[in-house]
Amino acid sequence: MKAGFDLNALEFIHNDSIAKHLGIEFLEAGEGYLTARMPVDKRTHQPFGILHGGASVVLAETLGSVASYMLLDDPAKQRAVGLEINANHIRSVREGWVYGRCTPIHAGRTTHVWDIRITDEHNKLVCVSRLTVAVISV
Repeated sequence: MKAGFDLNALEFIHNDSIAKHLGIEFLEAGEGYLTARMPVDKRTHQPFGILHGGASVVLAETLGSVASYMLLDDPAKQRAVGLEINANHIRSVREGWVYGRCTPIHAGRTTHVWDIRITDEHNKLVCVSRLTVAVISV
């Protein structure tokens, strides 16, 4: 990610999207990282009252896709689309917020690979994810 990137430029991402529905908020972009948070509530719970693993994956893919978008040479002519994602769920969370931090593993011309770590409010690891993004022309 580019240091000093204006996160307000990402508001279009929240228009009628799953990120908006789940309450994902971008927090900070810096040289080599992007952070966001997501509430753990009825929108993100699984039936037993804990954070749904799929919601963690949505947070991870949202972070990685947006991080790739921030690296595009020409966003009017390119798109960053998820190609593959995996996630290991380490710890359950019942309420509060989870925080995701996305850092690059590889940022090439046609693919990006991201490491996403999701933690709880006590900085305990909740989920580890790796996302591969394809950079395509439109």
